[in-house]
Amino acid sequence: MELIRSPADLRAAVEERGSSGADVGLVPTMGALHDGHASLIRRARAERNLVVVSIFVNPLQFAPGEDLSRYPRDEARDVTTSEGLGADVVWAPSEDEFYPSGVEQPVPDPGPIGDVLEGAARPGHFAGVLSAVHRLFHVVGPCAAYFGEKDAQQLFLVRRMVERLELPVSVVACPTIREPDGLALSSRNAYLGPEEREQAGCLFLALSEAAELARGGERDPAVLVATMAREVGATPLASLDYAAVVDEATYEPPAEVDRPARALIAARFPSARLIDNLRLPVAG
Repeated sequence: MELIRSPADLRAAVEERGSSGADVGLVPTMGALHDGHASLIRRARAERNLVVVSIFVNPLQFAPGEDLSRYPRDEARDVTTSEGLGADVVWAPSEDEFYPSGVEQPVPDPGPIGDVLEGAARPGHFAGVLSAVHRLFHVVGPCAAYFGEKDAQQLFLVRRMVERLELPVSVVACPTIREPDGLALSSRNAYLGPEEREQAGCLFLALSEAAELARGGERDPAVLVATMAREVGATPLASLDYAAVVDEATYEPPAEVDRPARALIAARFPSARLIDNLRLPVAG
């Protein structure tokens, strides 16, 4: 496995292997790899000839006062983990290598969907995400890019960016990996104290209750949202940021749940802010 720093060296490595017929699977990460990331790398390994894992904590997607400075970092462990999972290349650039000075980088517009839900809670977040993802796609070139469904709004916006800009990228969505109590794996889970961790399962419980209602025939999004909000509201250490239901095709609130839709939730604990989502079944 190669550990590469510069974009030029990464492009050269991809092109060299690509000339022998390799197809490329890209797994973008911010490091602090966990079993959710591992599932992405394993899938890329099973489906592609060349697997590239990127490790870069993107400063553009952190607002002032967020956890950029304390975001978990352990590059040596992440590189070893990536190699053990079968990655061929790890790209771990510095900020100057990722965003070279004097080179104007495209800033794809997330549009109105980038300003709601996570976008409203974290202004500018999705512009930063799309800038970094666009940069990754530019350096790697044609590829299949693997993203987890846990960050569903991000996934929606990345897919739309690829479509609108006609980028030579296939976006592959992979299921959320969960703890036994349903908590979605996240690098930020490491911030949780024991009592917070015990109560963090409320997010998945809230989503599951909404899904059960939808399965039983409930089509009113307001009822589903109220159910989720009530569950999180009954959890002492959790403070609800938002609960929502969106149409999967548009990411806008549906009048009723009569087509593919997704329930979304975000909550703050004393040590961390967590998000999760679940696709809702359509009765009948």
